[in-house]
Amino acid sequence: MNETRRLWMLLGVVILSTLFVLGWFGRELYRKVPPIPLTVKTESGNVLMTRDDILRGQQAWQSFGGQQVGSIWGHGAYQAPDWSADWLHREAVVLRDLLSRKYHGAAFENLTRPQQAEINHRLQAEMRTNTYQPEFGTVRVSNERATAMARTADHYLALFNDDPELAGLRESYALHEGALPDPVRRQALTSFFFWTAWAATTQRPGMAVSYTNNWPHEPLVGNLATTASLVWSMVSIALLLAGVGALVWYKRFHDREEVPPTPDRQDPLDRIATTPSMRATGKYTVTVIALFVFQVLLGGLTAHYTVEGDSFFGLPLAGVLPYAVVRTWHIQLAVFWIATAFLATGLYLAPAVGGHEPRFQRLGVNVLFGALLLVVAGSLVGEWLSVQQTFSLDAGFWFGHQGYEYVDLGRFWQILLFVGLLLWLVLMLRGLWPALQQKGHRRQLVLLFAGSSAAIGLFYGAGFFYNARTHLTIMEYWRWWVVHLWVEGFFEVFATAAMAFIFTRLGLVRSISATRAVLFSSAIYLFGGIPGTFHHLYFSGTPISIMAVGASFSALEVVPLALIGYEAWETYQKVHAVGWMEKYRWPIRFFLGVAFWNLVGAGVFGFLINPPIALYYMQGLNTTPLHAHAALFGVYGLLALGLVLVVLRRLFPRGAWREAPLRIAFWSMNGGLSLMIVLSLLPIGLMQTWASIEHGLWYARSAEFLQQPLMERLRWLRTIGDTVFLVGVGALAWFVVGLITGWSYQTDTDRLDRKDAPAPHGLTA
Repeated sequence: MNETRRLWMLLGVVILSTLFVLGWFGRELYRKVPPIPLTVKTESGNVLMTRDDILRGQQAWQSFGGQQVGSIWGHGAYQAPDWSADWLHREAVVLRDLLSRKYHGAAFENLTRPQQAEINHRLQAEMRTNTYQPEFGTVRVSNERATAMARTADHYLALFNDDPELAGLRESYALHEGALPDPVRRQALTSFFFWTAWAATTQRPGMAVSYTNNWPHEPLVGNLATTASLVWSMVSIALLLAGVGALVWYKRFHDREEVPPTPDRQDPLDRIATTPSMRATGKYTVTVIALFVFQVLLGGLTAHYTVEGDSFFGLPLAGVLPYAVVRTWHIQLAVFWIATAFLATGLYLAPAVGGHEPRFQRLGVNVLFGALLLVVAGSLVGEWLSVQQTFSLDAGFWFGHQGYEYVDLGRFWQILLFVGLLLWLVLMLRGLWPALQQKGHRRQLVLLFAGSSAAIGLFYGAGFFYNARTHLTIMEYWRWWVVHLWVEGFFEVFATAAMAFIFTRLGLVRSISATRAVLFSSAIYLFGGIPGTFHHLYFSGTPISIMAVGASFSALEVVPLALIGYEAWETYQKVHAVGWMEKYRWPIRFFLGVAFWNLVGAGVFGFLINPPIALYYMQGLNTTPLHAHAALFGVYGLLALGLVLVVLRRLFPRGAWREAPLRIAFWSMNGGLSLMIVLSLLPIGLMQTWASIEHGLWYARSAEFLQQPLMERLRWLRTIGDTVFLVGVGALAWFVVGLITGWSYQTDTDRLDRKDAPAPHGLTA
C-alpha cells in the first residue's frame, strides 16, 4: 500500500476537487441563465406570448423528437436546421425589410449603401438591445419586430404541419409530414423557437455579448466571435502542449523499468471455476451483439434519410419510421448495447475476482437481464408513440420521448434503468466482497473496480435533476453529467480497471504495476475530464466563466490519450509469449483498436472542435458526428466488443476458434469507420465550417447549402464505408451465433492445416 499511497491520495484529491469545480461553477450557471420572461409584449402593450407558452413549446419540441430533429443552440441532429439560428436569420431578414420600408419607403435591396448601413445598424440595435424588465418579468419589442415575429412564426406553423408548398423543404430536412398536427402545440413551438433565438441575440446586462456568447455566428445581427473565445482557445492549446510535454517527461524520467512477469505455462483463467451466475451472463453477450446489429442497421437508415428525406431507395418508410424515431433508436441502442457489455463484463468478473459465488447471485443476474429487456423494449415503443403524437405533453415526457440526445427515453423508463443499475451495483459488490477483505496489491485493484462500479450505478442519477419544463441551460448542464461524466468518465475508469484485472490474471502485467497504471491514468484522465464537461456548454446560455473552465480542462483530456497507444502495443506484443495466449489475440487486438481511436477519434477529432473559437463556428455541424462516431464506436464500441469476446472465450472454452470471421469483423469495422470519416463526414464537416465562417451557421445548416450536388454526392459516398462496416458486423454476428451452433470452432482438418502452416511469431511448431 505504501507504494501506491500517493497515487490513491492523488486520485482522491482529483475527484473531490474537480467535482467541487463542476458544482461551484454550476452554481454560477444557475444564477446567470437567460431569463424566460413572464410575458413578451409590444410597445403598445399587446401580449405576444407568455412564459407558459414558451415552456409548452419546449414540451411540444420534446414530443416530436426534440434534439433528434434539427438542433437548438447547436445540440441535436445535423440534417434539419438549428432552429434557433434559423429563426434568428429569418426574423432578422424580415425585420430588416420592414425597417427599410418604414424609414426609406423601399425594399432593403433597393437602398443605397449608406442607407443599407443605416438599416443594418438599426436592425442590430433592435435585436441586440436587452429590453427585459426583471421587476415585471417582461420583454418589450417594437411593433415592427412583432410583425417580423408573426411572419417568421407562419413559416414554422406551415412547416410542422402538412402544407404542400413546403413538402420539398420537409424532405430536405428529413422532417415527416404532419410532425406536429395540433395547432396549439405548433403555436407554442414558435414561442419556444423565438425565445431561443432571443437569448442568442440579446446582450447580457452590462456586456457586449449575447446570453449565448454571440453564438450562432450571424453577421447580420452582429453575432461575431468574442474576445473570450479567442483568448481561452489560445490558453487551451498552450495547456495541451504543456500537458503532453509533462507527461512525456514523467514517462521518460519517472516510469520504473520492471522485469515483466513470466507467464504461466497454462492459462491462469482455466483455474477460475465458471459459476452459475457467470454462465448466466452468456445471454447478455448474445443480446449485446443483437442490439449492435439492430443499431448499425438503423444507423445506415439514418444516414440514408439525409439523402432521401422520407424514403429508403424509394420505399416510403418515413410514414412508419420517421427520421426522428430512427435516429433516436440508433443513438439510444448504442448506449444500451455498450452499457450492457460493460454490465455483463462486471457480472462475469465479480465472482471471478471475489473467488466466491454469493447466494442467489444467478437469480439476481437473471432478474436484471429481464429488467434490461423491459427498459429497452418499453423505451423504444414509447419513443415511437411520442413522435406519433399519441401522448399528452406531460405523459410524453414520462413514457415517451424526453427530447434530449442520449437520454431520450421517458422518465419512467429512466427510473427503471436507474433501479437496474443499482441492482447491478449490489450484485457487483456482493461478488467482490471476499476480495475486498484480502490484503495486498490485488485488493487495491479490486477497490478501483468496486469504486468505478459504484460511480456507474450512482452517477446516472444526475439525469433526474431536470424535468420537462426545466430551463434549457440547466437541463444541458445535468444532461452532460450523464453523457460526458457518466459515459465518458467513470465508464472509462471501470473499463480500465476491468482490463487491468484481466491482464494481471493472464500474467501480462504485475498486480502492482497494473494498480499504479490504473490509479495514475484515472487521475490524469478525470482531472481534465470532470471539469472538461463544460466544453459542451460554451454556447448554451452560460456565462464566460464556464467557457474558461471548460476550455482549460478539456484540453487536458487529450493528454493521457497520447501514450495509451504505446502501452497498448506493449501489451499486445506479449500475446505471443506462450502458446495459450494466442486464444486471446483478437480480444486484445480490439483493445489495441481502442487505443488508436482514443488518440484519433477522442483526441485529434475531439480537440479539433473543443477550443471555443473552433466550436463557435463548428458547433452543430458534421464535425461533431465525425468526433462522435470515431470516439463512441472506435473507443467504447471496440472496448465493449473486446470485453465481450473475453467473456465468450471463457464461456465457450471447449475448442480453438475459427478466427477468420473475427479477422474480417475487426478490419472491416475499423476500415468502414475510416471510410465513413474520410469519404463523407470529414469533407462535409469542413465544407460546412467554411460556409459557417463565410456566411453564418444558418447557411451551413440550410437546405440551400446541404442539397447542393457535391454535398449530396459526399453523403452518398458514405454508403461505401457503411457497407464495409456492415460486412464486419455481419461477420461478428455470424461468429457469435457459430459459438452456439458449433461452426465457429476448428475441426480436426483445420488443426491439421494449421500444423502445416508457419508457426506464429515467437512460437515453435
